[in-house]
Amino acid sequence: MEIEIMNHQQKKIGVLKIMTNLLRCDYNESLIHQVINGYLSNFRKASGLQKNRAAVKHSTKKPWKQKGTGRARSGNTRSPIWRGGMTVFGPSPRSYAFTLSKKSKKIALKSVLAERFANKSFAVVDSIVLEQPKTKDAAAILQKLSLPNKTLFILSEKNQNFQLAVRNLTETNVLLVDGLNVFDLLRHEKIVCTKDALRKIEERLN
Repeated sequence: MEIEIMNHQQKKIGVLKIMTNLLRCDYNESLIHQVINGYLSNFRKASGLQKNRAAVKHSTKKPWKQKGTGRARSGNTRSPIWRGGMTVFGPSPRSYAFTLSKKSKKIALKSVLAERFANKSFAVVDSIVLEQPKTKDAAAILQKLSLPNKTLFILSEKNQNFQLAVRNLTETNVLLVDGLNVFDLLRHEKIVCTKDALRKIEERLN
């Protein structure tokens, strides 16, 4: 299959052939749902914490001697059965993260990319060059290419000027090919990729 390559003036300057197996992938909604849940779970942090006997500083002195007082034996005053004592089996931070196989992640990524190509939400540009890291210059590129605010740019390598310029555009983001993921592909209305980045995506998903 072929896709048009555009320049900053939204003019066609060439055609790029794309590997067929990259686009021949059915939209697997259930798998994509699992991948997104796994992605978001990695950011989730448990905030509940109850200190146990080991985590609290307290006196280790016995309140009374072991025998002869007629009272139950006791080791210290922080016992859970005492008033003011520690909580037994209280909440503690845990990890909510879970992982999927590399094969599943690759299939999900192919599925989303194929869906984006089919809906014409994926565009390829020759290159993205900014002489200075100015937000107004990045906004001008969006305007010239008729792109919505929620646009994701995919680059093959770091482009400091462009990445700094886009940083102040709240709904516009930049990703390198190594950081490409299903979540960011789905939450943006338009995907813009350089031709070098597209080649790297093909190598990654081949």
